[in-house]
Amino acid sequence: MGNTQEQTNQQLVQGFRKNNTNVLEGIYVRVFPKIKIYVLKNNGNETQAKDIFQDAFIACWKNIKANKLAEDSNVEAYLYRIAQNKWTDYLRSAEYKKKKSGPDLLKSVTADDTSGLDESEEETKRKAMQQALAQLGENCKVLLNLFYFERKSMDAIARTLNLASASARNQKYRCMEKLRKLTLEIKNNG
Repeated sequence: MGNTQEQTNQQLVQGFRKNNTNVLEGIYVRVFPKIKIYVLKNNGNETQAKDIFQDAFIACWKNIKANKLAEDSNVEAYLYRIAQNKWTDYLRSAEYKKKKSGPDLLKSVTADDTSGLDESEEETKRKAMQQALAQLGENCKVLLNLFYFERKSMDAIARTLNLASASARNQKYRCMEKLRKLTLEIKNNG
């Protein structure tokens, strides 16, 4: 089939249908790095990127085998889109929210590294943040809850709060700064 860079989408679809090793490896070489970057930029790690790629690759392969993809379709874009959707589904899952919601917000609020802290210092920071959260205005509480705990996108938050996207981002930034400042004050004042 020649150089995989020069292959047409029709050749790629045919290669998938025939389980052509050169085609399948070529797709991996070209698409996996893009998926890895996407997952890493969206709170994932390399192992998760590999898992997502494998799941997406299998789904793409099955769909092509079942003639659910036209021969003139862009296979690489299709595979990338499947991987994006699978990663988004994972980020919205209860499993991910349970793992990330508390620690993620704490990391965002505390600018310094907490890895060297003992448990009592960590607990002091956590309590200070909880007190600061209680002192925030209702709008900030709602916005931060939607973003960190419900994992909503800024566009979805903007629609929910009836704001422009830029305004929602600015408000989130101001709320986080206020939360950081309050947390620091509470922590420093005991």
